[in-house]
Amino acid sequence: MAATTTIQDVAKAAGVSPATVSRVLNGYDVSPERSARVHEAVRDLDYQPNGAARALRRQVADVWSAIVADVENPFFTSVVRGLEDAARRHGHRVILCNSDEELDRERDYFDVAIAERVGGVVVAVASTRQSRLDALLENNIPVVAIDRRPVGHPVDCVLVNNRLGARQATSHLLEGGARRVACITGPSRISTANERLAGARDAVRQAGLDLQVARRDFRVGGGHDATIDLLTSDMPPDALFVANNLMTVGAMTALRELGLRVPDDVLVVGFDDSPWTELTEPQLTVVAQPTYEIGTTAAELLVARRAKRTGKPRDVILEPRLIVRQSSMR
Repeated sequence: MAATTTIQDVAKAAGVSPATVSRVLNGYDVSPERSARVHEAVRDLDYQPNGAARALRRQVADVWSAIVADVENPFFTSVVRGLEDAARRHGHRVILCNSDEELDRERDYFDVAIAERVGGVVVAVASTRQSRLDALLENNIPVVAIDRRPVGHPVDCVLVNNRLGARQATSHLLEGGARRVACITGPSRISTANERLAGARDAVRQAGLDLQVARRDFRVGGGHDATIDLLTSDMPPDALFVANNLMTVGAMTALRELGLRVPDDVLVVGFDDSPWTELTEPQLTVVAQPTYEIGTTAAELLVARRAKRTGKPRDVILEPRLIVRQSSMR
């Protein structure tokens, strides 16, 4: 049996995006030249739009896209669970997409969301400044940003007071006797990485000290490599503030490889609480984010935005919580 022609096949043949194909087939205003290419590709490929799928998308119980930066990160797992639970209460369904922190993959999912005419998008952008939401907004798709604030786009946001959480974590390390604190954080293109670094700097400056900084990707390997570099330097830190849960896993692994004991040799505070943080030896001090609440709040904002297409975008800033355990207590 021959494979069914998809809208992506038509887009490739016409040299346009899937969103443009969808706009042409649904009667939206598209340049005559692009429209002609799309119709030619439709004829050549004998493309048949899925009428049943279109009818389903037009029902009240429509579909939302959740586009997250890293589906393997437990933080996003909990956020999406909150989003899905709240969406179902309103009669909606959620499709999960993983951008893997890559702008090209993110754009592809934006195109699919437009082509499939989803009811709304909840997104943790791959880049604070480089991610482009224009196409979604131009197609009247409501957008709610989570975790990271996209610069230059008027959308509702659900964020956490990262600077406060990082300042509290670093102050706690200093109160525990640390004098050479290092912050392991993510890439500068991501607002959460910068905000957590800023909070750590606030605390050490208030104490009249300097902060060591290592930037890597928000992955296990990034935390591992940064910790190895810091602890084998000429002036190794006596405390680590690690600004992401996956990086914290890498940091703890690196400390064990180096034969260093937590908290005797190095104090550690991580960012994000997960079940495994209480299973480590010692148990891990963390800055906990209200992950499930981030998801439910995003859903409520999306419902409100769909009901009222205009109006000033809202920022909802949720508070983190420092949970003190053994890894930061000598």
